[in-house]
Amino acid sequence: MTSDSLTVYGIPNCDSVKKARVWLTERGADYTFHDFKKQGVPPESLDTWLAQVGWETLLNRKGTTWRKLDPVLQASVLDSQSARQVMLEHASVIKRPVCVLKGQVIVGVNPQAWQSVLG
Repeated sequence: MTSDSLTVYGIPNCDSVKKARVWLTERGADYTFHDFKKQGVPPESLDTWLAQVGWETLLNRKGTTWRKLDPVLQASVLDSQSARQVMLEHASVIKRPVCVLKGQVIVGVNPQAWQSVLG
């Protein structure tokens, strides 16, 4: 995969991921889909995302997975390193989709940002 290739990371049945994939497909965007459930979270990619957008943006504290986590585990997430560990163990707590193109990381449904990197 080249740095110019678009990768969409997420979970196939997630509504936000579905919206992103439909939007991209309708515009003829060529992308690769990385399924967190089947392929896991690539640790090196997660490190890049954390460095670029920060753990507060990447960690979805509003989702079902977060709410189901043990309160002690939730309370232990205080910084990038602790958030990283939880995200690696519970991929569904990552806000979706995570779209990466030309080195730029876009988290969540953001057609304006997608359009700006697609050109």
